[in-house]
Amino acid sequence: MSSLNLDDFSDLIERPDSGVRRDAEERRERLTVAPGALGRLDELGEWLSAAQGSVPVSPVRRPRVVLFAGDHGVASLDVSGRPAGSTHRLVRDVLEGVSPVAVLARRADVPVRIVDAGLDCDPELLPAEVVRHRIRRGSGRIDIEDALTAEEAERAVRLGMAIADEEADSGTDLVVLGDLSVGGTTAAATLIAALCGTDASVVTGRGGAGIDDLAWMRKCAAVRDALRRARPVLGDQLELLATVGGADLAATTGLLLQCAVRRMPVILDGVVSAACALVGQRAAFRAPDWWLAGQLSGEPAQAKALDRMALEPLLGQGVTVGEGAGALLALPLVQAAAALAAELPERPAPEAGADTRPEAEEAADAHTPA
Repeated sequence: MSSLNLDDFSDLIERPDSGVRRDAEERRERLTVAPGALGRLDELGEWLSAAQGSVPVSPVRRPRVVLFAGDHGVASLDVSGRPAGSTHRLVRDVLEGVSPVAVLARRADVPVRIVDAGLDCDPELLPAEVVRHRIRRGSGRIDIEDALTAEEAERAVRLGMAIADEEADSGTDLVVLGDLSVGGTTAAATLIAALCGTDASVVTGRGGAGIDDLAWMRKCAAVRDALRRARPVLGDQLELLATVGGADLAATTGLLLQCAVRRMPVILDGVVSAACALVGQRAAFRAPDWWLAGQLSGEPAQAKALDRMALEPLLGQGVTVGEGAGALLALPLVQAAAALAAELPERPAPEAGADTRPEAEEAADAHTPA
């Protein structure tokens, strides 16, 4: 019997400060730029103020990319555009600075942290700081067996919680969340279909590497079979992650929930982080108030999950590569919103006794007969 109950997060997570948000909205009304002229950036700035509990909002100075890595046994069914068990190559590309997220992070001067939750490779292939947290070597084939044992699922969630605490304690003020996996989108689609009550064909996409029609049909069948195993355990989110998730997905869910506890905003990336967020919402309904949807990737399951959580993506560039690249593309928008909300000047207060009525009213008075 697990000692961890994800439903307990519901009592631990509070919404961003609504009083501070009202103060931020009132300050926005006083700025020299007309309300509405900055579009959604106004809303972002006010949301950040509420999350920080500060008016004016503080700049986002110390963002961090956090990537959970894992291999999924279901990839052995050729449901991915990459070979099963090859996620360590994706990790190596990030470390060597030749992957999309590495290029974007370098340009934005944002550090990247990779956490091996369940890679299927020899630990010696990667640096010790990456592999030291590994829960198990690869996750089970979810169409016919559990991804994790109950004990492994709990350890994975607690790993994510610990990473969130480490980041919050070290001064990280926003997490850009991503994943490195082969087969992860199949597990993510299964979770989203189970939680949204939809069929496999509705949520099955073509993944970050792209697959042909035959591979898509195999992926649909894998999601369909995994769904049969998922539906009986929908009442227990930890058991659901153990049954059809994976070590990386469970760790991501733990990080998302603990970030909300620690009042640390998170930008979600693609379908994998959206699936974990949906599990988190089922456990703690206020948790999504701490998350932003960075981009709409085009994966059907992601769109369904974001709609269920009422999260509107900041961008729609169709970036399916994963790795947190789409979320990182959205980071400058969030930083710009904070800068505009904090640095635009307020209109001067009217002088005592001055007529503050609009000019149109003054003109009308001037033409009114005595």
